[in-house]
Amino acid sequence: MLVLNATYEPLSVVSAQRAIHLLLSQRAEAVESSDQFIHSATLSLPVPQVIRLLHYVRVPRNLPLPLSRRALLLRDEFTCQYCGAQPGREHLTIDHVIPRSRGGRTEWENVVIACEDCNRRKGNRTPEEAGMKLRRKPYRPRFWVMALLTMAGNEVWRKYLAMGDE
Repeated sequence: MLVLNATYEPLSVVSAQRAIHLLLSQRAEAVESSDQFIHSATLSLPVPQVIRLLHYVRVPRNLPLPLSRRALLLRDEFTCQYCGAQPGREHLTIDHVIPRSRGGRTEWENVVIACEDCNRRKGNRTPEEAGMKLRRKPYRPRFWVMALLTMAGNEVWRKYLAMGDE
């Protein structure tokens, strides 16, 4: 479930259980709900898809996004950043643009997703030395860009995520 701040700015993604708890404790209100219901002995609630906190929560602007394989796959859209292939996540690897043996660090701006063939072809060289070109320069994504990629198929969330990314 998408959680919005009191100002309708996206804050986080929580489980259905946590969203229901926030609603029942009157700390949030449902903004969008699905057609499905959660039933208890005394209550029947529509399953929330988007909730809004009733009190504003101050959020630091530069929250660090942890670097992980999953986050890299999402940032690079499950696509080899050298040839553009999408062979499936099990055939994609993490490539250091500047190899670690040459002082390259494992950080957002130096790692990309590459297919096994391109990673093998590049080897322990820079893309220029290997005669390869990156499709897109690696970058540190903002949290909401990642949330949008994670939930790209959720049309209900899309309008709220677009608000937070402006």
